[in-house]
Amino acid sequence: MEYTILGILLMIIMLLYFKVADYFNIIDKPNQRSSHTEITLRGGGIIFWFSALLYFVRHINNNYFFFTGITLVSLVSFWDDIQSLSNKIRIGIHFLSITLIFYDLNLFHLMPVWGVIVSYTLAIGLINAYNFMDGINGITGLYTLVVMESLLYVNTKIQLFTDGMFIKYAMLASLVFLFFNYRKRAKCFAGDVGSIAIAFWVIYFVVKLILVTESLIWLLFLAVYGVDAVCTIMHRLYLKQNIFEAHRLHLYQILSNEYKIQHRLVSLFYALAQTGISLLVILLYQKVQDSLIFLIVILPLLLIYSSKFYLLNKNNLRLNHGA
Repeated sequence: MEYTILGILLMIIMLLYFKVADYFNIIDKPNQRSSHTEITLRGGGIIFWFSALLYFVRHINNNYFFFTGITLVSLVSFWDDIQSLSNKIRIGIHFLSITLIFYDLNLFHLMPVWGVIVSYTLAIGLINAYNFMDGINGITGLYTLVVMESLLYVNTKIQLFTDGMFIKYAMLASLVFLFFNYRKRAKCFAGDVGSIAIAFWVIYFVVKLILVTESLIWLLFLAVYGVDAVCTIMHRLYLKQNIFEAHRLHLYQILSNEYKIQHRLVSLFYALAQTGISLLVILLYQKVQDSLIFLIVILPLLLIYSSKFYLLNKNNLRLNHGA
């Protein structure tokens, strides 16, 4: 009953946001990176912050560091959705917000200096990877649902590391967002405020789980996004491109743009791939060495990603033949 009421409340908030976004002309205009062609309302992912707010209101005594952090990244991201900000300001706010949750999780006392530096690098990298991967209808919502469901299963069946309701609030926000976004013609896009806010939420859970279990294996709950984002950055560096400029070189973009596969199918493929990996990680946890699990997961993903280059070459040959 509680979750039904919460879902209805989030739905009402989303509909009210549509009115505000329409009035203030908060829209997403297609650009070089875009995989869509229509002007669409932007910032629908603000529903993730509202869901965090509703949870915070009920758990104010032990949730203020996380809520302060997600509020900071949401504010700067929403502002960036409306009017572009410099990378220095955005990264600075991301660093401050990550510091808040690291302090909350007592990470500075649990890890050596080099571990803290690696943690900052991974956290800020994952935030931006989540943002880079938010490019087609449904991908952020579906992928987030898979990640949160995996975390909820671990929290329930393997290792209690947080309040289960906290995870479910994020899942409900994802479902409400998907109702408007997982369509042939989306009613809204997440915007930076959505992809970065939910990435912050995911990072909080993953880092907390890693610290509780003393295992890095849970990073593989983000393996599909991680491999695509990191490999694409390396590809662009090889091409001597500015990695901060718009592009269409992610594997999901090649599938959607060059091969015209329906966005929702590509998003579903990414979600299903991560579902399989998460199940494998859960099954192998404490049965196989962590390093071996990483190899079992990452090597096939690299092979799948490498198919992008075959697809690009094939598409170029097709275009040249057509010319």
